Amino acid sequence: MSTTRREFIILSGLAAGAALAGATPLLALPVKPKAVLFDAFPVFDPRPVFALAEELFPGKGPELSNAWRTRQFEYTWLRNSMGDYKDFWLVTQDALNFAATSLKLELTPDKRDRLMGAYLQLKAYPDVLDALKAFRKAGLRLAFLSNFTVKMLQAGISNSGLDGMFDHLLSTDAVSAFKPDPRAYQMGVDILKLKKQEMVFAAFAGWDAVGAKKFGYPTFWVNRANQPSEQLGFTPDGTGANLSDLTRFVPA
Repeated sequence: MSTTRREFIILSGLAAGAALAGATPLLALPVKPKAVLFDAFPVFDPRPVFALAEELFPGKGPELSNAWRTRQFEYTWLRNSMGDYKDFWLVTQDALNFAATSLKLELTPDKRDRLMGAYLQLKAYPDVLDALKAFRKAGLRLAFLSNFTVKMLQAGISNSGLDGMFDHLLSTDAVSAFKPDPRAYQMGVDILKLKKQEMVFAAFAGWDAVGAKKFGYPTFWVNRANQPSEQLGFTPDGTGANLSDLTRFVPA
């Protein structure tokens, strides 16, 4: 079972307040960070999308959602390999169409639009706002570095009352390369004008944590799904269950 599928299965079954494993011991950072870069999913909770899939396809929601999310990220990696970029919104729609077809589900235009629209209604996890306020108070610059389109990021920010928290919304659309391609991670260096060692990258997926670490960022894995580490030869500098753990990793 792929990591993204495992992540989805666990996330879709968790209650909003479920307790996850605590943070692992954290390694000291060699340089005091000046910025924190975020993937979208450590911040935005995707579980309402999964719940809607079950509402629209009773008894088939988890199966559809698992297939959709797995194909969603497989398509980003395949498009990187082919050199044929489509933005994440279109990739997500293609993945949904494939998943529904593979399961022989009738995905009407209305159901498709509702499922896609749910990605524009995402809200932040409860622990996010306090963590971001703490980072801002400490003088840290904050930015998204995500496969999400800017429109998707802006929608999540607005839905969550996080306006003004982020200095930059770095979408892979700007470089036409999805993570973990180094061109995607390079955006942080190019836009923030900081050294890699001066920025912490907060990943949701284990593969993203590996990619960021290999690129050279001090990396914290926000392992909300309590997943095992990827076996790809690189280990994040810290791991925790939420952004509260991240605040203990990044020195003020």
